[in-house]
Amino acid sequence: MRAAVLGSPIDHSLSPVLHQAGYAATGLADWEYDAHDVDAAGLPDFLGGLGPEWRGLSLTMPLKEAGLQVAKDVADVAARAGAANTLVRRPDGGWDATNTDVAGIVRALRPHLPDAVTRALVLGAGATARSAVLALAELGVTTLTVRARDTAKGADLLAWALDHGIRNGSVAGIGPWVTTRDDVVVSTVPPQAADAVAATVPATHPGVLLDVVYAGWPTPVARAGVAAGMTVVPGLDMLVHQAAEQFHLFTGTEAPIAAMLEAGRAALGER
Repeated sequence: MRAAVLGSPIDHSLSPVLHQAGYAATGLADWEYDAHDVDAAGLPDFLGGLGPEWRGLSLTMPLKEAGLQVAKDVADVAARAGAANTLVRRPDGGWDATNTDVAGIVRALRPHLPDAVTRALVLGAGATARSAVLALAELGVTTLTVRARDTAKGADLLAWALDHGIRNGSVAGIGPWVTTRDDVVVSTVPPQAADAVAATVPATHPGVLLDVVYAGWPTPVARAGVAAGMTVVPGLDMLVHQAAEQFHLFTGTEAPIAAMLEAGRAALGER
C-alpha cells in the first residue's frame, strides 16, 4: 500500500518522517509513504497516473483548494474550511477530500486549555487561519479578534467566521495586542513575518499560544510567548495530530501518536 504528501515545494515536509514512524510502530511493513513535488495544475494528471495500491494523499501548499476540485465527495469540515489537506481513496478508484488541520488544532490545544474558553486571537488571515477559526469555535470560542497584515483579508476572515460559529469579533493590523483577556492565541503567520509579530506580544499574558510553524523551534513568536508567561504549544503538536488523523483514514489503524511525535522531534533536531 502507498501514500504520499504532495505540494510544491515539498522538500521541507516532515510528513514522510511522521507517517513512516507510524508504520514502523504499528507493524505496517507493507506500507510506503513518500513525497512528490506537484503543483495545482499538475494534480489531476498525477492522480490519473496512480494505481490501486495508492490509498491516501496528504496535501500541502498550493494544493489545499485544488484538492476540493478533484474529489468526488468533500467532507463538511473541508467544505467549511474551503481547504482540503487530505485525499482518501474510494472503493471506485476516486478520491474523497477532507481536512484534518481542524482536528489537529483542536487536539493540540485542548489539553492546555481551561474548562471554558470564550475569547481568542488569530494572527494571520490565510487558509490555515480558517482552519484555526473552525477549531476555536469547536473549542467554545465565541469572541474572535483577527490581526493580519492585510486588514481587508482579515475583515473577510472575520465575516466568514461570523457564519461559522463565532458570534462577534474585531479586525486590526499587526500591532500591539490591546487586551490580555484572550484565552487562546493562534499564530498562523509565516516564518518571514515572525519577528514583526513577536514584537507585538505583550510583556505579560496568561493565555495559551499555538504557533503553527514547526521548524526552527522555538520560533520568535514562541519565545515572546514564553517570556510573557504564556502556555506555548509547539506547531509540531498540531502537525502530528493532523497526520495521526490522516494515518487512521489511510490505513484503518489507530495512529501511534507518541512514536510519531518522537520521530518529528528527532527530525527537527537533526535539521
